Amino acid sequence: MTTHPIWKRARISPGESLFFLRWAGLLVCGLLILPTALANEPDSLTIDAAVEIAVRDNPNLAQLNERYKALTKIPSQVGTLPDPMISLNAMNFPVPDFHRRQEPMTQVQLGIVQAFPFPGKLRLKEEAAEFEALAASHSVDELRLQLVSTVRGKWWQVYYLDQALDTVYRNQKLFREFIKVAETKYETGIGLQQDVLLAQLELSRLFDQEIQIKAMRRTQAIQLNVLMDTPTRDSVSLADADYTSLPALPAKETFFESAVSLRPLLKQKQTEIDAANSRLKLARKDTFPDFAVGVTYGDRRGDNVPAGNGSRDDFLSLMFGVKVPLYSKRKQAKAIDQRAAELQRSFYSAQDENGRVMGAIATAITDYDRAREEFSLFDKGIIPQASQTVQSMLAGYQVSEVDFLNLVRSQVTLLNYQLQYWRALSEAKQSLARLEAAVGEDTIYE
Repeated sequence: MTTHPIWKRARISPGESLFFLRWAGLLVCGLLILPTALANEPDSLTIDAAVEIAVRDNPNLAQLNERYKALTKIPSQVGTLPDPMISLNAMNFPVPDFHRRQEPMTQVQLGIVQAFPFPGKLRLKEEAAEFEALAASHSVDELRLQLVSTVRGKWWQVYYLDQALDTVYRNQKLFREFIKVAETKYETGIGLQQDVLLAQLELSRLFDQEIQIKAMRRTQAIQLNVLMDTPTRDSVSLADADYTSLPALPAKETFFESAVSLRPLLKQKQTEIDAANSRLKLARKDTFPDFAVGVTYGDRRGDNVPAGNGSRDDFLSLMFGVKVPLYSKRKQAKAIDQRAAELQRSFYSAQDENGRVMGAIATAITDYDRAREEFSLFDKGIIPQASQTVQSMLAGYQVSEVDFLNLVRSQVTLLNYQLQYWRALSEAKQSLARLEAAVGEDTIYE
């Protein structure tokens, strides 16, 4: 039996076979590369994912956390006794021969001196340092809270711009249909050329609006990426979901009570008061003396005089010292006044911050209620009515009962209402983020 090449049996030329082999190779390579390309595509970013990334990677939060860790190492340092002083002395060596056995008072001394602050001083120093470290931990929590609020705010701004861009796209498509209707009526002699030009003009305005919204979105996306420490990422793709739930909030007094116990900033201010109070107590303790205790051992060489009375004995010396606050009126008394003023300043600062927090809570609630009411009005009243108006005018224009200018105006009005609808939703969500930050409760009211 005679065999034939495969291209002859399949009636395919060698050139065609080579062509198909090349395309098959390209297809295989494409299938191999496709998963990698898809893996490199940015995932849809949910608001929770954005917050998680920012809290994990934000360098400003990280550096403040390291500062807190450093402050936690201070209390044990300041609460420990001062390091003892060890001395080595050469006493009473005769000149010029420096002979150790010649004079009876010649000796080599080894001593140690330990200072003891007045009882209670070390405890107060350690206590003040612990309060300062605790205040730093509250400042880390406060920065985290503000970071979360800022990330959420930026996320909702990007969300609004996405919805605004989608609204503009849909209106562009609608105005293209308007142009076709106007052109058809003009070509049949029952319409005006100015209607076509007016529709084209409005479409151009929508193109300009698209350019502006895209630019604003890029700016907000960059700022969101910076907060997440991913400034090199070109774009942000938000996850698609239904975010239109805007629940009613409880009375503002409920949030006031929660803020007192939850807000890290208020905790920080209270801790600063405690630290200032400990420093004031320490300043008062400084009017009491500190002490020092020392021991010295003197090694002597040679024999006693007259000869034969044995070798010279070594010396042991004890020392007790008192640090006298001799200039207390110019030093310790002034330090007490300084610490008292600092404590009073901490009280005023806490009172001021408390007022600011309560004001921020009230403002956030007011902004949320206003945006929520606007959103509900646009959702259930204005936009359905405006849509019906546009549909009615479009039907009337098609039978030459409505002026084209009024149709265009009604559609532009509907576009503005749709943009205000999404803006109200975004502002309500941002107000919630500010409310959570003001209260100190990391809860999403979805």
